[in-house]
Amino acid sequence: MTFLSSKDNPLIKDTVKLKKSAKHRKKTGMFIAEGLRVCMDAMYSKADIQTLFVTETAADKNEAEFLLLRDYCEKVCMVSPEIFAYISDTQTPQGFLCIVKTLDKSCQFDTIKGNGKMIALDNMQDPNNLGTVLRSAEAFGVSGVILSSDCCDIYNPKVVRGSMGAVFRLPFCICNTVADFLNENPGITSYAAVVDPAAGSVTDFVFKAPCVAVIGNEGNGLKPQTVDACSHKLTIPMKGKAESLNASAAAAILIWEMTK
Repeated sequence: MTFLSSKDNPLIKDTVKLKKSAKHRKKTGMFIAEGLRVCMDAMYSKADIQTLFVTETAADKNEAEFLLLRDYCEKVCMVSPEIFAYISDTQTPQGFLCIVKTLDKSCQFDTIKGNGKMIALDNMQDPNNLGTVLRSAEAFGVSGVILSSDCCDIYNPKVVRGSMGAVFRLPFCICNTVADFLNENPGITSYAAVVDPAAGSVTDFVFKAPCVAVIGNEGNGLKPQTVDACSHKLTIPMKGKAESLNASAAAAILIWEMTK
């Protein structure tokens, strides 16, 4: 075990860059997973954990979990609460943070059960929304997730934490655009979620695999070319005065209807 006490340590500096920069995460092929449960999820999912950072207090409080992680990770660094707060992405750090190796999912649609029920995300930008969608998708048994290349980084610390470990377990792939993906897979029935009274209600459809429900950007919805590439348009009927739902809430409803 290594003890680190300086913000100027190269490993500490690099961890801060991984926290802040999607470009650096992509360049290095590494990302951070913070929190005891998320770190344990990474280990149980057999992710390649390069480094574990832990405070003495956290290690003593969670001795059994710490010993498991210590034996699994390639490198373990004990740091002070001040250093941990510096590398942490949370307001109330738990004292556990891992550096994990990413998987290249940019062209790996074959890792997803193409004959199942999937969701596709078109330019989703809020990491909290993305993390929640991944969590819901895993909870209800979605076969996989398709992300357009202009979605927020799936390895953003907030996405990883918000997904509650789903990012390690749920098959996903990143495509250039959702429209390209749909055009290249004409055998998959696709449903565009839109705010349009003329669209069919989500409750009126029978979702038969293989199929994919497509959710758009938080502010602008789906791109026109994405809607054009879909087999059907559907909407979630609402009785109140709100014009639309939060993207993650809409996704949860679609996922439930698709997989029930």
